Amino acid sequence: MMIALYTLISFSAICFSACDQYFSTSLEFNLRKLSTIKLAKILIFIAIVISILHTIPFCIFIEIRASFCSVFNPMMSRYLTYFYYPILSGLLPIFIASLFSILAYRNVRRIVRRQIPIARRRLDRQLTAMVLVRIIAFVILTLPYAIQRMYTYLAKIDQSNLYLFAINSLVGGVISSLFNVNYVASFYIFMASSARFRRQVKYVL
Repeated sequence: MMIALYTLISFSAICFSACDQYFSTSLEFNLRKLSTIKLAKILIFIAIVISILHTIPFCIFIEIRASFCSVFNPMMSRYLTYFYYPILSGLLPIFIASLFSILAYRNVRRIVRRQIPIARRRLDRQLTAMVLVRIIAFVILTLPYAIQRMYTYLAKIDQSNLYLFAINSLVGGVISSLFNVNYVASFYIFMASSARFRRQVKYVL
């Protein structure tokens, strides 16, 4: 239940960061105007509200049986199998984040040829590199999880086949652990890819 809530909020923030980087590096003034703190706060608030509303059915349909929790309602199971895992927490955020990261990278390459102060160019390049690396990690960590969860629901794996159930549980545990790295990956990726970020962390600490 809470995993679904935090996943949607986290994925929304990742997509927003990619979109914001595209807007802030755009050659179009009208697009650059969209890169504001006020708009970011509004979008985050909307994402939180929608995520909370979306999580309510999970509270109703998730059941605990034989020491593990899962969804046994057929309609909810179909929703998870064909929409939530493959689209909402899989392909859709991956597509949005990847698309806007690539567009931001293209914008930064164009900025080099424009009359823009060197400090601004350097900052844009660094921020875009940070976001791009974050999105690559996001895709690597998210895609296996979405595929594994889809397989679990499609194959209807339960304890009637203990061997298959044990293998799927082991693989699912490993993949879920890697997937959960998404929630802390930004800090370590930014630390590794940005000297400016490292200096700021040292200053704060």
